[in-house]
Amino acid sequence: MIDFADARRNMVDCQIRPSDVTLYPVIEAMLSVPKQEFVPRDLRPVAYAADTLDLGEGRFVLDNRVLAKMLDALNVQPDELVLDIGCGLGYSTALLAHLAEMVVGVEEDSDLATEATRILVDQHVDNALVINADLVEGAAKHGPYDVIVIQGGVEDLPDSIADQLKLGGRIGMIRMQGALGKCVVGLKRKSGIQWHPAFDATTPVLPGFARAPEFTFA
Repeated sequence: MIDFADARRNMVDCQIRPSDVTLYPVIEAMLSVPKQEFVPRDLRPVAYAADTLDLGEGRFVLDNRVLAKMLDALNVQPDELVLDIGCGLGYSTALLAHLAEMVVGVEEDSDLATEATRILVDQHVDNALVINADLVEGAAKHGPYDVIVIQGGVEDLPDSIADQLKLGGRIGMIRMQGALGKCVVGLKRKSGIQWHPAFDATTPVLPGFARAPEFTFA
């Protein structure tokens, strides 16, 4: 039988801390949230492995190091409202709930959204909710947000998401260019979002966040 608490500690000691994640709230969240409860039963034995976990329907859980480093770069504060795009079964939402005042997760697959809600309730996460909606629509009625986190690769950021970020707010995502990717953090100014590179990372592009194909005429 797997000792998940021990596996969680090993994940933090062997994956998270060596990846220069230094913010204690992020480390504490990674130590506290039982990731195995937020993945399908057949993936529980590898829940804490250093890899992206495929949830199906174009949705996945980011690699532990990538997710922790992005949360570290965003430095979410206890009084902030967070939008979590592509939350899957709610693991990222639960982590963010440890850091923020309130988290709104968005998941367009209705089965995943329903199950994420159930798991969050079962885990007594009472400062988060999951909305079943198109990922590119976000959840404008609950915004604007201090922080937006996108749980997957982005080639093209829709204006509908950027518009839900408060002035002075931050957004974190993995910007993909072909096979190469980089986690970037954006700060919203009156002139637009100013982007800063955080670290190299690759992950599958979320549905709706791919760049539209360019058409050429012969």
